[in-house]
Amino acid sequence: MPEAAKRALAEAEERRRAASAEARPAREHGGRGGLDPARYGDWEIKGRAIDF
Repeated sequence: MPEAAKRALAEAEERRRAASAEARPAREHGGRGGLDPARYGDWEIKGRAIDF
């Protein structure tokens, strides 16, 4: 394999790692716990619907 191809593959792998690190959701401190209700439509906590 040519050196240019090896460098391109290494660069692509590095970009994939960086993108996957950024794709992780930020950790929430003091939140309600569980899955993100905005994504899953779960607006209920302990039997009470949350409206804001």
